[in-house]
Amino acid sequence: MRRLLIILCFLAAPAFAVQPDEVLDDPALEARAREISRELRCLVCRNESIDESNADLARDMRLLVRERLVEGDSDPEVLTYIVERYGEYVLLRPTTGGTNIALWLAGPAMLVLGLGIAVVYLRGRRPEGSGEDLSEDEMQRLREILKE
Repeated sequence: MRRLLIILCFLAAPAFAVQPDEVLDDPALEARAREISRELRCLVCRNESIDESNADLARDMRLLVRERLVEGDSDPEVLTYIVERYGEYVLLRPTTGGTNIALWLAGPAMLVLGLGIAVVYLRGRRPEGSGEDLSEDEMQRLREILKE
C-alpha cells in the first residue's frame, strides 16, 4: 500500500521537460533559469510553460534563457530579450499596460453593458398599471371573469 501511495505521488507531481544536458552547473543560475522558464509560454503547447513542455521550440527557449543567464543578464533582461524575440504572447502572465489594457478592461465593460441592457429590457416589460386605474365597471367585469 505504501509503494502505491509513493507511485501516485510521483504521478501527481508536475512533469518537467528539462533534459539533463540543459541543466546548468551553477545551482543558483539553474534556479533562476527554472523560475524564468515557469513564466514563459510554450508557443507550441500554448498553455504550458517552457519548463513543462517537451516541444523542440520550448527546448530552444530553455537553452536561450540559460545562455542569457550565463552571459550575465538579469532576470528582467532575459524576459525582455525573450519578449522582443518572440512577442508578448510568450508571457504566461501578460502585462496590464499599453495596448493590453483594452483586453483587461473589455471583460468587465461587457459585463456592465450586458447588465445595463438586461435592466432596460426588464423595465420595458413591466406592466403599466397595477389595476388601480380601472373603473368600477371594469373591476366588476374582471371579478366575473376571474370567477369563471
